[in-house]
Amino acid sequence: MRILLLTLLLGFTGVSLSPARATSGDCGDAAALVQKAYPKAHKSADGGSFTLEPGISIDLTLSDSDAPIGLLCKIWPAHDDLLLVAVPLTDSAKSSGDGHVGDIELLVVDRKSLDVRQRLLQPGLMTDDAIAIRKVEFDTGRYGLAPGVTAFGLRIEMANHSQPNPFSETDLRLYVIAGDAVRAVLDGLVVAGNGGEGDTNCAGSFHTSQTSLTMSPTRHHGYHDITVAERTDTDEPLPDKNGECQSHPGKPVKRTYRLRYDGSRYPVPAALKVLEP
Repeated sequence: MRILLLTLLLGFTGVSLSPARATSGDCGDAAALVQKAYPKAHKSADGGSFTLEPGISIDLTLSDSDAPIGLLCKIWPAHDDLLLVAVPLTDSAKSSGDGHVGDIELLVVDRKSLDVRQRLLQPGLMTDDAIAIRKVEFDTGRYGLAPGVTAFGLRIEMANHSQPNPFSETDLRLYVIAGDAVRAVLDGLVVAGNGGEGDTNCAGSFHTSQTSLTMSPTRHHGYHDITVAERTDTDEPLPDKNGECQSHPGKPVKRTYRLRYDGSRYPVPAALKVLEP
């Protein structure tokens, strides 16, 4: 019941697509890529990171900790001559064992020359605390927002370590290329969630949610509406007379939302907005 489930239904045919996770291995020569994008960056002695002034660090590889922070790359299937790169810009002076402070810069890079074609700084996306970043990945599903306009996504999963009060959520942001710039068109839509309260043995009240996204034929300001179908499941487990933990699921609750492009972006309903760090 507490396992996160996520299905994206994209395209008018209802084809189910799952996001491909990006790893630093897609970057090729990661150091060369970073040096090209940030000419003033200084490489560390061990070659595992770069430092920008003042005190901003870029880790080249994902760490083995519960908070993976590192360079992410993914070839963009819709434009396979391009590489999508997410650069974590961590403020080393402000970060600690209790959390990170930092931004993410998104780069669209020419795969052959490593020239940066477009870039967009996303302030605060690498900032966390007790609810920590667990995963960052690109979503290169076929988000056909308009004729000739395909978006790519960035997913960030955050979770805590609390057994009595578990919490996690995964949010989705969508971006399009607009001339020489990357532009955000969907900001912080929660696509999966998990929470509740329990006694760490059995008894408690828990919920999970999952969403599906479907492109609608209807358009506003040239962009297709996005239909978001959300399903929430609940469970109130209790021990039986033999002390065995038994699930007591409630009736699933289903809600549907329609996201309409307002000429700048898709406003997110309050019920589906991402938790602010």
